[in-house]
Amino acid sequence: MSVPFFVNLKGKTAVVTGGGGVLCSAFCEALAECGANVAVLDLKKESADAVAEKINAAGGKAIGVSANVLSKESLAEAKKTVLDAFGSVDILINGAGGNNPKAQTTKEYLYYEDLKNSVEEVKTFFDLDPEGVEFVFNLNFLGTLLPTQVFASEMCGREGVIINISSMNAFRPLTKIPAYSAAKSAVSNLTMWLAVHFSKVNIRVNAIAPGFFVTHQNKSLLFNDDGTPTARTQKILAATPMNRFGQPEDLIGTLLYLCDSKASGFVNGVVIPVDGGFSAYSGV
Repeated sequence: MSVPFFVNLKGKTAVVTGGGGVLCSAFCEALAECGANVAVLDLKKESADAVAEKINAAGGKAIGVSANVLSKESLAEAKKTVLDAFGSVDILINGAGGNNPKAQTTKEYLYYEDLKNSVEEVKTFFDLDPEGVEFVFNLNFLGTLLPTQVFASEMCGREGVIINISSMNAFRPLTKIPAYSAAKSAVSNLTMWLAVHFSKVNIRVNAIAPGFFVTHQNKSLLFNDDGTPTARTQKILAATPMNRFGQPEDLIGTLLYLCDSKASGFVNGVVIPVDGGFSAYSGV
């Protein structure tokens, strides 16, 4: 990866949850290129190791660490591994998150006929699985809160930086995915709360709200098997003034800006959209 500009992170250690994913692996590479030691945390150890190996092969310093962001015990073990390897934690990127089909509706709108005629393929708001909703909320909200509880204590007094990953859903809820939208709204709210709470111990907390990016999780929703765009993709691009999906490198400038206290030392408690104009477009 070639970063858009260089910030000096030499001597700092960055912990990235969800680091094996499409977007967060790009975060890991960019942080390493700027000199940071990078702990790539992921539920799948092999995914974390693959990212770490790529960074190390390019001359950076990284380790892959297995971690479940919904288990405080797992995160505590991960912290021990990070501290043994690098001695400190300066930056935390809370990138782990996701959705679940059990927490989605099949239609954008509820129609009377959906209530009268029970069709197995049609899932309305009333059919949402509570366990699916709980999973989505826990993964996104608790999956941000728990790593912060575990790692932020190491940052106090060190110009600590926490960057949460929110979403466009937090600004404008998308159809069909109520649980994910609500969970990301909670992440944005938690970001502001933490910014105030940690302000006296020299930790800044901000968030990035990506627009539409193609990842392993959503690829099947955005493209048909033959590679053609789905109807949902056509609607997304029509509502995105730049008329394209984001690329991982589109997030790197904002990430590095928020990590650098010289550039953003007075920026605290904000959620920055990186969305190609989606949040600004009214549709007319």
